[in-house]
Amino acid sequence: MIRYLLGVILSLVCTGCVYSNVRFPLDEDLWKTELGSKVGVSSNHSIAWLVAWGDAGVQAAAKNGDVQVINHMDMGIESYLFGLYIRRDTIVYGD
Repeated sequence: MIRYLLGVILSLVCTGCVYSNVRFPLDEDLWKTELGSKVGVSSNHSIAWLVAWGDAGVQAAAKNGDVQVINHMDMGIESYLFGLYIRRDTIVYGD
């Protein structure tokens, strides 16, 4: 019984600790969003909470996708082993 309870508690506390890959919108009025025909992505990375590199800015994402007018943005985060490696993506949609 104690093993079962400990397992439930750990699974609730450590959800996504080994691997997680989530994407979420950076907009509030999604009912009237038109994405557009182009997509641009920019990323930054970090390892062992010590070293980080990359440009996950909106301007870099728009440039990478040749997006001139941004209609919508998403954010993506991929994480491994309690955040030992993390990649953050900025995704822009537009024309």
